[in-house]
Amino acid sequence: MEKIALITGGTRGIGRATAIELIKRGYITAISYSKSEEEAKYLSEEYNIIPFQADFREKDAPYKLIEEVTKKLGQIDLLVNNAGISIINIFQCLTDEEIRDIYNVNLFGTIEATRAVISQMISRHSGCIVNVSSIWGEVGASCEVDYSVTKGAVIAFTKALAKEVGPSGIRVNCVSPGVIDTAMNSHLSEEDMKELSEETPLCRIGRAEEVAKTICYLASDDASFITGQVISVNGGTS
Repeated sequence: MEKIALITGGTRGIGRATAIELIKRGYITAISYSKSEEEAKYLSEEYNIIPFQADFREKDAPYKLIEEVTKKLGQIDLLVNNAGISIINIFQCLTDEEIRDIYNVNLFGTIEATRAVISQMISRHSGCIVNVSSIWGEVGASCEVDYSVTKGAVIAFTKALAKEVGPSGIRVNCVSPGVIDTAMNSHLSEEDMKELSEETPLCRIGRAEEVAKTICYLASDDASFITGQVISVNGGTS
């Protein structure tokens, strides 16, 4: 029987790469997107990835998304919580709206999408959840304080939930990417990227496909005794 996977924030970067990799591995693959309708349409036509519109800045969006995916495709075997936004600014200069958005998307979106799917996984005594954090959730980043807080909280959420649902046969893990060549880092100049490459022990920037393959490994039977872990995909950066 084919497994059903849902990747939130699946039209770009790590989410997109993960969706394509899962299709290659035989999953029925759904993605959520907020605004990237054209990219979602392309992925649907080119790879048979099934798109669902959901804006996690809205309170009930995660619940509605899980309901729609389950109704159309069936119960979800793999949830990849990837949707995220980054706002670069001095801590005290973020607006109330920006603060609300970054917590709603990065943290509460992850928590509520998981809360919406966990009952069906518990009832089957099987399921896998992979959360996407960030190196900044581990070490913090200047001018990305709230982003760092949300990603650090995702790590804590992963570890706690894994202990709670392990007896129900559900595995929960987390990937923590370093600097990856995605649109989220497009604000960095060529000089910035060069400097970051030089600071990385492997002397280069990571690729979205490398994070995607780590996510797929954690979702696979090869990782059947791995739960509650944070896998850093960062080229050795500490």
